Amino acid sequence: MKNNIFFWIIALIITLLSAYYQRTTGPTYPLKGNILFNEKEIKYNLDRSFAGDGDCPVKISTEIQGIQGTLIWKRHNTKDADSTVEMRNENGVLTGYLRHREPASKIDYQIRLTKDNIEKYIPSKNSYVVIRFRGDVPAYILIPHILFMFLTMLISTRTGLEVLKKDNFNYFKLMLYTIATLIIGGFILGPLVQKFAFNEYWTGVPFGFDLTDNKTLIAFIGWMVAFIAHYKSKNPKYWILGAAILMLVVYLIPHSVLGSELDYSKVK
Repeated sequence: MKNNIFFWIIALIITLLSAYYQRTTGPTYPLKGNILFNEKEIKYNLDRSFAGDGDCPVKISTEIQGIQGTLIWKRHNTKDADSTVEMRNENGVLTGYLRHREPASKIDYQIRLTKDNIEKYIPSKNSYVVIRFRGDVPAYILIPHILFMFLTMLISTRTGLEVLKKDNFNYFKLMLYTIATLIIGGFILGPLVQKFAFNEYWTGVPFGFDLTDNKTLIAFIGWMVAFIAHYKSKNPKYWILGAAILMLVVYLIPHSVLGSELDYSKVK
């Protein structure tokens, strides 16, 4: 009993740490930083994902009087010339808007700050922030999806830890729970999230190379191999451990890397 509680605690810690790492390192996590302008610090928190039907606001807060901002943007992975939008300064907040785009569209943008003869760029003159537009996913779809994927990782890790026990090795029920939560979260709710966000149910193999979908597929294949090994292998615990490790590796890949992206070469 004590071992079971200990293993569940370890599994929960691993799951929480991996979820935090995935969330904070992904390409949709806001870009945070600061610059010095006229010896004063300006902090920024720039979105790299935007959901909904309206235009995307880009805001910079500063107490510097008379400072002006210009929002510079272009379509991602194109040879488009830069376009500009003048930002309004309202009560110390510079605000500009990126026009609403269809789901999976990506825009490169940066901010130019000027006052007198001083000019600085955020994040820098030679780099841009990449933002992806998506449709709004209803909470009744998104929240269960997140919860089931979290449960999948938790139970998968706990199943892998089961092989460390010296006796009473009992993994089969845990393995079934892992597969069940993965199917619900990744193959039922996941495509619904994808449909609302990018108007496609599945963009992984064989229809595309969306890494988010392909990660789910890889993890599922790993656990199905372990499931078969339960019946075919004389020592299936190593297959179980391998599937759990594979799940962890897959889970550590930042969310939305190589995600759905509109091909502008096919857009007029």
